[in-house]
Amino acid sequence: MSVTPTHMTADELLDLPRGEHRYELLAGRLVVMEPTGFGHGVAAANAVALLRAHVVAHKLGVALGAETGFILATDPDTVRAPDAAFVRQERYEAIGHTFKYWPEAPDLAVEVVSPTDSFTGLEEKAFQWLASGCRLVLVADPRRRTITAYRGRDDVHLHVQGESIDAGDAVPGWTLAVADVFG
Repeated sequence: MSVTPTHMTADELLDLPRGEHRYELLAGRLVVMEPTGFGHGVAAANAVALLRAHVVAHKLGVALGAETGFILATDPDTVRAPDAAFVRQERYEAIGHTFKYWPEAPDLAVEVVSPTDSFTGLEEKAFQWLASGCRLVLVADPRRRTITAYRGRDDVHLHVQGESIDAGDAVPGWTLAVADVFG
């Protein structure tokens, strides 16, 4: 991950050409995200598939995959893109469909640890999601095969193989088995 020193807006970020990198915007600074590894891809795809199956079956809202940008702050702009996300139906209907970035944090954000991610950086990102209005952040670590659930600074829980996470506070009725994310 590299950060550029110049400032950019969410609209300028949206107009960048797409190629081998994906981008986020952190307080107006462009963050270049390197392509991830195979284990990351498996966990991210599984998280989206499991989330989407539940959301569609129960008509709860919208499940989103990687590359979906969410505006967490403006002036300077911060746009983050989790590996999976969920927006409740009533929030989706209130704002409506957009081809730009979603103007708020999702109800659920799932981040999958990449080989170049630091624990401190991911924890800061999880707390940023929460401070922006996200109800639950799940950080999945393919190497350790664990998922850390963040609901607040004093409400962080590590879940291991054989355990399940009750995510109903963010996605009504959804329970996620840790093992299912890692395939």
